[in-house]
Amino acid sequence: MTLYTRLKMTLSIIVSTFNIRDLLRDCLNSLEKAKPAMGKAGYTFEVIVSDNGSDDTDEMMKKYFPKMKYRRNGNIGFAAGNNIVRNLCAGEYILMLNADTTVDENTLPESLNYMEKHKDVGAMTCKIVMTDGMLDRDARRSFPTPWIAFTHMSKLDRLFPTSKLFARYWVGYLSPDQESEADVIEGAFCLIPKKLMDKIDWYDEDYFLNGEDIDLCWKIWKEGYKIMYVPHIKISHYKGAAKGKEQKPGVKVNVDLATKRKVLIAGADAMKIFYTKHYKKKYPAVMTGAVLSGIWVMKQIRLFKFNLTGKI
Repeated sequence: MTLYTRLKMTLSIIVSTFNIRDLLRDCLNSLEKAKPAMGKAGYTFEVIVSDNGSDDTDEMMKKYFPKMKYRRNGNIGFAAGNNIVRNLCAGEYILMLNADTTVDENTLPESLNYMEKHKDVGAMTCKIVMTDGMLDRDARRSFPTPWIAFTHMSKLDRLFPTSKLFARYWVGYLSPDQESEADVIEGAFCLIPKKLMDKIDWYDEDYFLNGEDIDLCWKIWKEGYKIMYVPHIKISHYKGAAKGKEQKPGVKVNVDLATKRKVLIAGADAMKIFYTKHYKKKYPAVMTGAVLSGIWVMKQIRLFKFNLTGKI
C-alpha cells in the first residue's frame, strides 16, 4: 500500500484483563514491538487497557506503561469491560485483544491491510496458536443451532473431528491453514471497523463472560457483512489463563475458586441467553424446552465436577 500519514488514529486496541499481570505485560510488550512495522505501513495505533479489578496490575502499569491509557473497573465481565472504554477509542478500527496473547511484529499491519482491501468484511480474526502449537479451535466457529450445539455438548465433534455433519461447531472439516468465512470468531483477536461497532452498539452486556463474541458476530452477520478467518496472520494465545485454566510456565496467574465458579456459571448461562434471544422464536416449544433443559443439566454436571475438583 502507499505510505502516508493518516489524520486520524488508525487502530484502537482494547486489552481487557483480570488478574494475569505477567501475561498482560508480555502482551503489551509485544504491541510495543509492533510499532516499527505499523509505522512503516503508515498506520498509527493506541492501546487501552481495561482492568476488571485485578489485584496486582496497577503498579505494573505505572512502572512499565505509564503513558498507556488505563482504566480500572470492578469485576464487570468481558463484554462490559470492553464497552466501558468505547469513548476512549479514537481509532478507525477496533481490535479486541485478550491479555493472555502476544502478537507477531507484522500481525497488526497485515490485519489492517486485509480490512482495507476487503470492505465487505465486517470482522476478521487470524490464526490463534496455543502453547502446544495447535490452532485454538474457538478461533472460528459456527452459530450454535440446536443441532450444532448438541453435537458439541455431546462431544460428537470430538469423536468425528473432520465430519461435516458432526464437526460444524469448530469447523473441523476445514484446514487450519485455509482462509475461510466464519459465522463466529473469537474475542481473543477480533478486528472490526469502529463505525460498524458503533452501529451495532458494541457488546451485549447481558453476557458476563463467554457468548458475547457469538452475539457480536450475529449482529455483524445481520448487517450483511462477512466475517473472516485469515490464517496467514497469527498470534499466540495462553488460553484460559484468566479463567484459571492453562497458563504460561513460570508466569503468575491469580484466579481464586470463587472466580472460577463464576466463570463456569457464566459459560452455561451464556448458552441460555443466546438461544433465548436468537433461536427461541425460530423453533417449536418442545425444541426450546429440550434445549434449555439440556443446558441446565450440563450446568449441574459441570458444577458437580467443579465442587469435587476445583477445576473448570
